[in-house]
Amino acid sequence: MEMKSNQTLVTDFVLIGFTIDSFLHIIFFVLFLVSYTLTLIGNLGLMTLIYLDSCLHTPMYFFVGNLSFLDIWYTLVYTPRILFDCVSMNNHMSQKNNNNHMSLAGCTAQFFFSAGLTYSECFLLAFMAYDRFVAICNPLLYATAMPKKLCVQLVVGSYIAGFANAIAHTANTFRLRFCGKNIINHYFCDVVPLVKMACNDTQVYELILTALIGSNMLATTVVILSSYIGIGAAIVRIRSAAGRRKAFFTCSAHMVSVTLFYGSILIMYCRPHSQHTPNSDKANALFYMVVNPLLNPLIYSLRNKDVKAAFKKIIKSTVKEQLLSQLLDSLFLQNIMF
Repeated sequence: MEMKSNQTLVTDFVLIGFTIDSFLHIIFFVLFLVSYTLTLIGNLGLMTLIYLDSCLHTPMYFFVGNLSFLDIWYTLVYTPRILFDCVSMNNHMSQKNNNNHMSLAGCTAQFFFSAGLTYSECFLLAFMAYDRFVAICNPLLYATAMPKKLCVQLVVGSYIAGFANAIAHTANTFRLRFCGKNIINHYFCDVVPLVKMACNDTQVYELILTALIGSNMLATTVVILSSYIGIGAAIVRIRSAAGRRKAFFTCSAHMVSVTLFYGSILIMYCRPHSQHTPNSDKANALFYMVVNPLLNPLIYSLRNKDVKAAFKKIIKSTVKEQLLSQLLDSLFLQNIMF
């Protein structure tokens, strides 16, 4: 820390995490390690399946694969740091050991990537809603209306829009001066604990933040709602019950994903300041940081016939290759013996 104008300016932070109890650190480490491993396996597995099976080379699964990639990147921003802090098992109030410390630059970097990936996922989910709208409302023209070039442009556009907003969000946050105690009662650098640490007026900051988050949430929500209004109208016009169920099923996974992600974001950042408590903020953050990336591959695969068929095909192909390899090895050994 350094002194400036009789105020102690914060240049690094101490993350408390979930608890200061060393035994609970072990439990949290195991839980996060298991969820982290399952998240990587699930999302990497889904991406690999989509890449290997030509039947999944459609716009819908192109977006699903990119959502899995985004979730892998998303969890990399948080979980390794959480695991490191759990392993350290140090008292967060101790000034003798810097294991739980994060520099101002490190906090800025984590904040930037967190904001960028969150905004990017908002836009990607909105584009996925538009994709479902085209697929259900214009099934015969789906391939023409959603060519690969357009799909790539939409994905790239989601990242550009996401990280452009992250630059504005991060610059707006870290123009503030942080002073006083450098303890963050959280497990990552987030808006709420940082604003509480600000020693200058935050009125302008909060207005800019509200406008930034509000405009992006409004834009993506309008796209999602208008897409589903169109989807609902199209489903109503389908005469057969089986056709309506099939049409609804094709967008049910996306609806669940949107509900989980947007619900957790709204609960986390759109509540009055009086309702923010450290424990509730930690619990709410878990949904979009850990639970959502873990559940997304399950949501898009458990009840999806295409993904199940592709998985079975890959397994059968692998088994056949192993059996053929064993047969060739057996024949080779027999030729050597004779």
